[in-house]
Amino acid sequence: MIPVDEYQKSERTAKYGFLVIGLTFLIFFLIQSLSKIGIHPFQYLMIGLALIMFYTLLISISEHSNYFNAYLTASIAVILLIALYARSILKNIKFPIFIASSLSLLYSFIYVIIQLESYALLVGSVGLFIILALVMYVSRKIDWNS
Repeated sequence: MIPVDEYQKSERTAKYGFLVIGLTFLIFFLIQSLSKIGIHPFQYLMIGLALIMFYTLLISISEHSNYFNAYLTASIAVILLIALYARSILKNIKFPIFIASSLSLLYSFIYVIIQLESYALLVGSVGLFIILALVMYVSRKIDWNS
């Protein structure tokens, strides 16, 4: 069995991009729905662009450093950027802290999946099941008719 090299890890990380972007937007949407704080489509666009920058940073930094350092640097930079932006648009501190914590867990989860070779699908599936269960639990009391 040939181990996964740095470029293959970056490629595998990029494949999870839609998942990371979708879950991040879901977090913001649930915060918007639960708190009645309006988030403009332009602000969603800025958050999406910040998320895309993670992959650009990851690839460019990994050309000059190892994958772990590149992943750590890119994820911290993007999490801080989004958390600080969320602080300015959500007008309090608890939601940006929740967002930063959620993104930290999400990026850590993706990193673990990338490192696993034999059990990546199993761990990923169980993790996504837990995330779905949490979203269903949090969204159960939202009145979707109003």
